[in-house]
Amino acid sequence: MKSPLFLVLAMLTIISGLANAQSDDNYTVPRTEYDQPDFQGVWNFSSNTPLQRPERYGDREYLTPEEAVAIRKATLAATEAGIDSDRGVGTYNTFWFEMAGRGDNIRTSLVTYPANGRLPPTVEGVVAVGSRAGIDVSGSRPVRFMVGGIGMDGPEDRGLSERCLVGFNAGPPFLPSAYNNNVQIFQSRENFVIMTEMVHDARIVPLDHSAHVDDDIRLWSGDSRGYWDGDTLVVETKNFNDMTQSFGTFAAPPLGTAYDKFLTERFTRIDAFTINYEFTIEDPSTFTDKITVQLPMAKVDGLLYEYACHEGNYGLLNTLRGARQEERDAAGL
Repeated sequence: MKSPLFLVLAMLTIISGLANAQSDDNYTVPRTEYDQPDFQGVWNFSSNTPLQRPERYGDREYLTPEEAVAIRKATLAATEAGIDSDRGVGTYNTFWFEMAGRGDNIRTSLVTYPANGRLPPTVEGVVAVGSRAGIDVSGSRPVRFMVGGIGMDGPEDRGLSERCLVGFNAGPPFLPSAYNNNVQIFQSRENFVIMTEMVHDARIVPLDHSAHVDDDIRLWSGDSRGYWDGDTLVVETKNFNDMTQSFGTFAAPPLGTAYDKFLTERFTRIDAFTINYEFTIEDPSTFTDKITVQLPMAKVDGLLYEYACHEGNYGLLNTLRGARQEERDAAGL
């Protein structure tokens, strides 16, 4: 067992070396047989950096080494103490949760634009609607948020992830969530494939300079097209349907619809173990300004296993079956 002092010193070493890793001009990106930067493999985008900058940091973009160590120690202590382990039925405990980031990130927020590290104001009339596991909200179909629902009369009343339509962190874009923050990347000369662990969606990104599909064709994950900007892969996605919301997290409820959203993602390998992932959202129907988010993806020395949504496809069925039993019990049947 290593001492707390050893752990603190190790954390400080990692933190002090981060700036050098991000600005290492001597790193040579490995290349595929097609002479493209090689991003293939499994990558994890877990992070304990908040999406929006807490107000206590003001305009400060980075944590001090002391603050970073304190946050890491608190995260470790929470994990060891098993926070949420007594919640019982209805959620997971910290055995399942990914409580810390795989990549080192000492930013005070994942949002890098606007400069205050917070989401911009919304367009007048845009409504935020969301739920969380075990707690439903009032509303009507279609349900556009990921977790929870508006009732139990049918599967259409449940959130998108409960219906296995879209994983709650499957993107695009990718945002860290409670668990399963993994993607696997495959490459060929003319396609870049991003397979997510959550609901095992495979997004095929053509690199052949072809045009986006017709505007009348609308997709859950939008229509993506990619191109190389030096050693950075740029992926542009549009043609989202209006059945998902524009942007948000559990801490910041999702807003608007994705119908007019234009997403630009940038993948840059900065060292042997890290991809710098950055995305910009432009959605004039929801936000008054664009949003840029940056987070590291860390290399995983392992395989991506199947995520079996609904623990064997029983979850949604049993949710509705339980609701019917409650109705029978209330009626004395």
